[in-house]
Parts: sequence; C-alpha cells; structure tokens
Amino acid sequence: MKTIDKYLFQAMDNYPYSLEETVESLDYALSYDDKNTMALCLYARMQAEQLLNYEEAKNYYQQALGVNIHAIEIYPYYIQTLLLNEDFEEAEKLIEFALTIKGINKAGILTQKIQLLELKNELKLVKKLLKEVRLLVTNSDFNYFLDETKTRVDLKLKILKPKSDNSKNKKKKSKKKKSNN
Repeated sequence: MKTIDKYLFQAMDNYPYSLEETVESLDYALSYDDKNTMALCLYARMQAEQLLNYEEAKNYYQQALGVNIHAIEIYPYYIQTLLLNEDFEEAEKLIEFALTIKGINKAGILTQKIQLLELKNELKLVKKLLKEVRLLVTNSDFNYFLDETKTRVDLKLKILKPKSDNSKNKKKKSKKKKSNN
C-alpha cells in the first residue's frame, strides 16, 4: 500500500467526526500527490458540508475534475454542492455529463436530478422521472427515497392546485348533501 493511501484512509475514517485529524491526514496525502482526486474531493466536501463555503468547495471540485474528469467519486458531492448553492443551470449540465460516465451510479445521479427539478418547482417532470428511476434502482434505500419523494411531490401538487377547482368541488359536495337531505 502506498503512503498516500494510508493518509487517505485515515482522512476518510476521521471525516466528519474529527475534522482536525481529517485535515491533517489530507495535508499529508496532498503533500505526496497534490493532484489526488479523492483528497481534493474530501477537501471540497469539508468546505461545503462543514464550513458552508460553497464557492471554495466548487474550486476544489473543479480542480479535481481538471485532474481526472472521470473521477466518479466527485460528481454526487459536486452536484449536491451546486444544488445547495442554487447553481441550478450548472447542476443541470453537470448531471447530464455525469450520466454519460461509465461506472457512475446513474440512479444516484438521477435522484439528484429529481432534487433539482423539485427545487425548480417542476413537479410534473419530477413525477415522470420518478417512474424512470424506479426501473434503475437495485436496492431498497432508493425505493424509500422515491416513495417519500412521490408523497411529497403529490402533496405539493395538491397545494398548488388552483383554488377554483377546490371551490367547484365544495359546491358539488354541498349540492349532493342538499339533494340527499
């Protein structure tokens, strides 16, 4: 095992519970290879997830992808950072590109596309994509996410339904009640 791998494993093992030790291990790893995509990705994650510094995180992700555009470990985290930073157009482009990379978890990336569409309030597209993703999933964790998302989107669609429809339904119900009495 290479020395850099030892430090990467230490950093991954410490994150997010011991940030100081994570940074120390990452610094050692990057001193051996300053272009290591795993180390750069974990630095980016710390910036985004712990410090909420999305712009700095984006810089680390871009640096890592500049080293290896096929580093599949980067895309889910980078996309999530873009969603949190409300960089929706950039996230959409990255999602579309990520889906072309061999070996990437397509169901995972598509769930992020679902999140993007929901954030953009494109709820009917979410429902359509949920059906497509359901055919790709291979474990129950994704099914739970899909079920919960469908329930949440259905509720949002119900809330957004025009009030005129609700008032018509109420009038119909009151007419039925009167005719039954």
